[in-house]
Amino acid sequence: MQAQMLAPAAVLIAWSLVMLFWTAGTRFPALAKMGGGLSSAKPGGRGRDLNGVLPDKVNWKAHNHDHLMEQPTIFYPAVIILALMGASGGDVLAAWIYVGFRVVHSIYQATVNVVKVRFLLFLLSTLALVYLSARAIMVTLLNNPGVIS
Repeated sequence: MQAQMLAPAAVLIAWSLVMLFWTAGTRFPALAKMGGGLSSAKPGGRGRDLNGVLPDKVNWKAHNHDHLMEQPTIFYPAVIILALMGASGGDVLAAWIYVGFRVVHSIYQATVNVVKVRFLLFLLSTLALVYLSARAIMVTLLNNPGVIS
């Protein structure tokens, strides 16, 4: 069950890289179209400096990539804890649900980005993460991975 528990984390890592390349693939052409590029970037500039400079739809990909560097930092250790302590089938399912909703959230935010819908997708993924967090606490404090199966 260890590999099955780690697989969703591996997929989310790969998805985060997809979003990184999608960000670059839309930002660089937009910058070039404006007559700029990396050579015209100010020293010490950050990607966030492009908010209000590039069209919002171009920046949405970067915003989502930022999101993938935030909440999933809780997901990764929860998955590792469960993999080490003994994951249940429910844990694996919850991890895949989390990753699935994060991928759908990414695509939605990068293309349509209606906040009401995006928040619902985020909430659903967060509920899966709450479950994973509770399970990680249970298997470590109680040292009994079969408490909830």
